[in-house]
Amino acid sequence: MQTITNGLQTVLDAITGAAAEYPMLGIWYTTVIRFVLPVFALLILLTVIRSLLTVPHIPETWAYISLPNGERVPLTHWENLIGRAKNNDVILSYPSISRTHAAINRNDKGEWTLYDLDSTGGTTVNGYTVDGDAILEEGDVVSFGGVETVFLPLTVSEKRSQRQLRAEETRPVSPWGLLVLLTMFQVFTAIQLIVSMGEKATVNIPLVFLGLTATMWIYCLTFRAMRRVGFEMELIAFFLCTLGLSVTASTNPDDLLKIFLTMLGGLFGFMILCFILRNLENAQKIRWVMAAGAIGMLAITLVAGTGAYGAKLWLKLGPISIQPSEIAKICYIFAGAATLDRLFKKRNLTLFIVLTGMCGGCLALMNDFGTALIFFVTFLVIAFMRSGDWATLALICSGCGIGGMMLLKLKAHVAARFAVWGHAWEHASDSGFQQVRTMSASASGGLIGVGAGNGWLKGVFAADTDLVYGMLCEEFGFIIAFLAILCIITLAVFSVRACRAGRSSFYTIAACAASSMMVVQTCLNVFGAVDLLPLTGVTFPFVSNGGSAMLSAWGLLAFLKATDTRQNASFAVKLPSRKQIKQEDEIDNYTDYTEDYNDYMEDDYEED
Repeated sequence: MQTITNGLQTVLDAITGAAAEYPMLGIWYTTVIRFVLPVFALLILLTVIRSLLTVPHIPETWAYISLPNGERVPLTHWENLIGRAKNNDVILSYPSISRTHAAINRNDKGEWTLYDLDSTGGTTVNGYTVDGDAILEEGDVVSFGGVETVFLPLTVSEKRSQRQLRAEETRPVSPWGLLVLLTMFQVFTAIQLIVSMGEKATVNIPLVFLGLTATMWIYCLTFRAMRRVGFEMELIAFFLCTLGLSVTASTNPDDLLKIFLTMLGGLFGFMILCFILRNLENAQKIRWVMAAGAIGMLAITLVAGTGAYGAKLWLKLGPISIQPSEIAKICYIFAGAATLDRLFKKRNLTLFIVLTGMCGGCLALMNDFGTALIFFVTFLVIAFMRSGDWATLALICSGCGIGGMMLLKLKAHVAARFAVWGHAWEHASDSGFQQVRTMSASASGGLIGVGAGNGWLKGVFAADTDLVYGMLCEEFGFIIAFLAILCIITLAVFSVRACRAGRSSFYTIAACAASSMMVVQTCLNVFGAVDLLPLTGVTFPFVSNGGSAMLSAWGLLAFLKATDTRQNASFAVKLPSRKQIKQEDEIDNYTDYTEDYNDYMEDDYEED
């Protein structure tokens, strides 16, 4: 490590020495690189975005329901509603079948369970009435309201054909060229920061950016060796982290190493969470722990937290300061999405409403209303996906609207922010100070920016957190700043598209909740900074300076990664082992040989 540090120090001294001796060299470098970086960003992100939004999501078939007319209806999810209504996964248009008649669920082990949903005509398996639930086996005769069907699993040949088709049709873009471009973007950004900071530049700048580059290469090479494909989400995250590290280096260079280490921790947590999501049965079991964790962290912060301007946001653990509300986001989504055992039974939202109310109450008492709003929007998404009950949601929104109006009367500082909303220029010297400076800096950056480290907005309070969009516009230009927003939107759109072919409702609910949380958070940060919304103090995912926010962003990304339905793309989904594939191929070849032999014998017999 010391050898690497010494080598980087030598490089740093050479760059700063050359810039000091030949000032025009630094000026020319900044001038050229301001045009080069947007080109690199466009090449990287447009390719990634195109790959994410154009590659089809082919549903996986897990079993079939054979109808009386001989038609085979595929089961494309692990939880399948069966009934007469159009909102069911399997629609059976028979008068004796209820609108929502039954459900067929699959677990991680490949075992199937049939649930009767209090249907009028009843459900039987092999002539036995289903009272609650029943295990399904290959070839079982299932009667829905007197309509007899047969449960049929996939054959080995069908599994292999499906796997091959999905691998061909859903092939993501190759990451290697993009990694080269992103590496060049990181190197040029690091040099620009060193040039702009001059003698104030420390060895942490080349050290951190080298570490970031090495991390993303090791990550992609490791998982590619494990037969994984599709690294677009991670490349988006690494790109945004590059911008975030640049912003931190420009405003608080002493925090640079800490933020990088936090990013590594976030990446490690991302992988751990993905591996946890591989076994949904075990994930289900810890939902109560997650719910208790979300409430516990917020409650402890409320009691023992520290902060500023009346808000208790941080916990001090010796030299370490954390913001528990950011970690609570992950726990909240985990607890809200883990509903598989109740999804097709009574759709009771009581417990989830209680969880949301306790979390929201703690955040309100902490005066963290920006995060409370994010939790509320996420609640609406999860609640609707769990129940589809518009009436309940409308009632909840009405109650929260009344509560928000009362809040404006009771909380003076909140009312003051709303009073400034849309009138920042009229309060340029007091309550609108931050937004006015942010808008001025954004305009001064133009399309290509003034160069990383050369902006003046970094001197304004919260420039690298609440106002980070202004810093992106000023130092990197509107093109890159807009691409950063487009990255978050792309992740959200991709997750919604992927959910249509999602394996399990757990993945679907969690991904939609996480993407909505990231989008709302980005909107509040960006629109608040430019006075399109009141300033709320929330962060820009992956970009804003903050260790807890970085951990939270990577954790939310894990939920999106888990719902990637492309073949071999999500390591949250187990791959069949090479041994298993070989065995399936041998069985399939034997079946083909047997069929050919039987056909030959039949033909020979007919000739005789």
